[in-house]
Formats: sequence, structure tokens, C-alpha cells
Amino acid sequence: MTSHAFDFLFGSWRVEHRRLASRLVDSQDWEEFDGTSTTAPLLGGHGNVEDNVINVPSGSYRAAAFRSYDPRTDAWSIWWLDARDPHTLDVPVVGSFNDGEGTFVANDTLDGQPIVVRFRWLDTQTGAPLWDQAFSLDDGQTWEINWTMRFHAVA
Repeated sequence: MTSHAFDFLFGSWRVEHRRLASRLVDSQDWEEFDGTSTTAPLLGGHGNVEDNVINVPSGSYRAAAFRSYDPRTDAWSIWWLDARDPHTLDVPVVGSFNDGEGTFVANDTLDGQPIVVRFRWLDTQTGAPLWDQAFSLDDGQTWEINWTMRFHAVA
């Protein structure tokens, strides 16, 4: 692991989103919409920022991911900031990459209920990386994937 693990994401992207309409209620109702994303390095290469435009069916909004690498622990932390709630950074998910797949987890709550949040980065060496978010109510024994983002490079 290095501070270059997210270099695959630098640049501009067109994003295909899929999101469950309701979470942790056995929903199979997926919403599909598009967006854009741009990622650039920060902190002398030990971090990056991702600026997103997300075109949900109810209207567009902006959000940002902030990532930083800690060489002492060989781990990344990822924070999410949603422009619709601009004073709140989400709890950071923490993790690393193994063979091109990144897994990042955190304890959090959803509607007052304790959950584990997992972000995964897959297909990072294909030119069309995939991010997914999943929640668990049973400390990671089972997961509900509730959001996916497929990235396509913009020339």
C-alpha cells in the first residue's frame, strides 16, 4: 500500500449511479441516475479530493469525498461531505487496498440504529472503476449494498 493507491481515480469522470430507494428494509427498488466526478491530489500526494455532481431524480446536488493516507498505519481514511448538509462530515471509513480492491469500514448510525458502513473500490485497474456502499446491521456478517457508482473516464 502506498499513498498512490487512489491515483487510478485522478481526472474527470462520467458516473452511472444506482441507489436503493429505501435502505435496510429488503427493498429491491433501484433508482438509476447519472453524475460527474473530478478527483485531484492533495497533501503532497498523501490525499485527494473528489468533487461530485449527483443528478438524483429529485434534483442535482454536489458532494465531496476527502481521502488521506497515513503511512504509519498503511491505511486510508475517507470522509464524505454532502452539500445538502454542509456542516456535517460523515464518519470516516478506514481501510486499504489488496490486489487492486479497496475495503473501508466504519461504525455509524442510520435513523438512530447502529450500523457498519462499508465502501469498496473494485475494478480499479480496468479504466471503469466501481465503488459500492453497503450497510450491515449484524457487525458485518451480512451486507446490503445500497449504492453503486460506475466511473467512465472523460477524454
